[in-house]
Amino acid sequence: MTESPEFYMQKALHLAEQAASQGEVPVGAVIVRRSTGEIVGQGYNQREIRKHALSHAELLAIGQACQNLGGWRLPDCALYVTLEPCLMCAGAILQAHIEEVWFGAYDIKNGAVSSLIQAFALPNQYRTVSHGGILQEECSSLLSSFFRELRIRKKK
Repeated sequence: MTESPEFYMQKALHLAEQAASQGEVPVGAVIVRRSTGEIVGQGYNQREIRKHALSHAELLAIGQACQNLGGWRLPDCALYVTLEPCLMCAGAILQAHIEEVWFGAYDIKNGAVSSLIQAFALPNQYRTVSHGGILQEECSSLLSSFFRELRIRKKK
């Protein structure tokens, strides 16, 4: 990889900020081809905008990467996401054969990589390695601010 994990997480954070500016839970994701450092997919949460349960940042990034690389398998790829993936996204990551996942904030309520369950440790034909806590403070702060402001708006 040509850049540091923090470099790519900053890109994901920028996407998360885009999501927040549109009233979405601020989660951003980028997929990087490990051998070249090229970003081949990106996405941010769009469940409210699209009115669709599958519009998670990771799934949108995976869809774009598959389209850009011309196949459903994403070997030689790493995913950087601002929040620990949920079970649905962890399953999609495994199905896409993404080799590595780097996430920022841990999700104690829905995290399926290390917090609630360890989906990547389940018996599976394909293995994905995960690294948590990359720019954790920045990722957590963005989420906390978003939900704090949401609660304030709901009270008014």
